Amino acid sequence: MSRTVSLHEVSKTFGASQHPALTGVSLEVPAGSCTAILGPSGSGKSTILRVIAGLERVSAGKVVVDGTDVGGIAAEKRGIGMVFQRPLLFPHLSVLDNIAFSQRVGGASRVASRRHAQHYLDLVQLGGFGARSVQALSGGQEQRVAIARALAAAPGVLLLDEPFSALDPALRDDMHELLDDIRRAEAPTIILVTHDRDEASAVADNIAVIDGGELLQHDTVDHLYNRPASIRVSRLMGGLNEIEGTVQAGMHVSPLGRVPVPANTPDGPGILVIRHEAIEVSPCTEAAAPPSGVIGHVSRVRRFGPRRMVSVAFRGGLLLHAALPPGDAVRDGCRVSLTLPPQAVSVVAVPIGPVFGEPGSGAPR
Repeated sequence: MSRTVSLHEVSKTFGASQHPALTGVSLEVPAGSCTAILGPSGSGKSTILRVIAGLERVSAGKVVVDGTDVGGIAAEKRGIGMVFQRPLLFPHLSVLDNIAFSQRVGGASRVASRRHAQHYLDLVQLGGFGARSVQALSGGQEQRVAIARALAAAPGVLLLDEPFSALDPALRDDMHELLDDIRRAEAPTIILVTHDRDEASAVADNIAVIDGGELLQHDTVDHLYNRPASIRVSRLMGGLNEIEGTVQAGMHVSPLGRVPVPANTPDGPGILVIRHEAIEVSPCTEAAAPPSGVIGHVSRVRRFGPRRMVSVAFRGGLLLHAALPPGDAVRDGCRVSLTLPPQAVSVVAVPIGPVFGEPGSGAPR
């Protein structure tokens, strides 16, 4: 049976470190849902999983599972399963006996535990692999067995610590489909740690963005992409466009012109953000500019596999980046109109102090 997981102002400091791994993290994960914890390396993602699992004690705050503070409960008694980046299977046991391990430890007979394990082996689509040695499995098969072993212990919460990061893209897609199958069949509460926003978006109902041990935003996938709470969140979600300006009576005013913004946006300095995937690009001529959109010149076109990314220059050195559909005729130097859909435009506060990272780090997603 799935369980609700709540973190209340959880902080964690290791040893004499001057820098806490977690600072005042509060997070609510509803029963039966899937939340992805997303952030760069060293941000505190895995530490959150370890304090939920009971592998680390919190320095402050509390972890609550279904209304019970589990701070004084041993890890093995919390009813929580965990799968790590490495499968950590028992090399001396067969595939089926790896999955049956929790039942055997709990006192079940070999026959009963294997019968129980077979259900989970079938669930991860390895029904005919029970007699094999785990050393004969591929990386993807090993992770399927590790997930089956965790599920066989009937956890109310399943924690996944970057279990697919070492797999190639095709295998990762297969594992994402497997998670969907597991959710339909077993409905556990799942918390997945990842540094890949595509993976988080593919498997999770909600994403918790964390950086420097702080929870920056916990929201739906759509809101995180289109309504980020800050520049830090926008950048961690792969945002490329940041236009400084001022909000005046429902308009963001900048070298780009006057752009309508959401009705609840307060007046004052603000940075307009819009996803590159949301911008519509149309070639235009000097004589026949479209009545809507903003006009600029293409300064660069880059290719990312079948997709292309265009950089459009405006006065004052302003650049906007937009994703082009396959086969689009846009070329370097041509004049284009960019349409910014109102539902994709958002304004965030101008940050106080340094903002780590650069906008659009890495290839577009």
